[in-house]
Amino acid sequence: MTDRQRFILSAIIEQHAEIAAPVGSVMLAKLFGVSSATIRSEMARLEEMGFIEQPHTSAGRIPTDAGYRYYVNSLNGTEPYEQPLLDRSARAIEARVNTQGGADRTIRSAVDSLVELTQNLGLATIGGELYLSGIGNLFSQPEFSQAGHAQAVARLLDNLEPWLREAAPNEPLNVYIGAENPIGKASGSTLIISRFRSPYSDNSYIGVLGPTRQSYAKVMRLVRHTGAMLEEIL
Repeated sequence: MTDRQRFILSAIIEQHAEIAAPVGSVMLAKLFGVSSATIRSEMARLEEMGFIEQPHTSAGRIPTDAGYRYYVNSLNGTEPYEQPLLDRSARAIEARVNTQGGADRTIRSAVDSLVELTQNLGLATIGGELYLSGIGNLFSQPEFSQAGHAQAVARLLDNLEPWLREAAPNEPLNVYIGAENPIGKASGSTLIISRFRSPYSDNSYIGVLGPTRQSYAKVMRLVRHTGAMLEEIL
């Protein structure tokens, strides 16, 4: 993939996260200062590579699961994505969590903070239970207005706790995009979770579940930071 194609893919993912609609060549041409024809040619190549697709009702493009995976793999901690905003968000979580007493309330408060900051569903394992917050956020997303998608998300939630116990993802940050999810593969959702040590378990988890249309750089950093902060506090 060329640098320009990589930048165009990133722009499609970030614009799609913001507008929740397919991204057209005219918008990208203005962003990159090139002709619409040039953008269309590059988009055709990205489509051939399987990183974007064209919904049949639109001339624009949306990312595929493979496109999101390529983008997520390219992210690293040195990229200055909304750094001041992220720092403020991280401080807001710390301020709220540090006022709580007890591991249970601390973890719940951290989840509620993630819900407010990401507008996703928040979740955490507390002892042998799965705490969920912000279900209304999840099902208010346009992607889940179709019954089939909503049912697939519900199946994922119903089976998430036993799957976490069985699979025990061992990375500090785990990202499961669309069909990568072990349950609800057709749900069009992304699970971003951080593993941390708590008084309950060495494999406690906190994270968010939302549509694949995510501001990945922001959400991944917040989830990673929250897991590390909880491990330090608890």
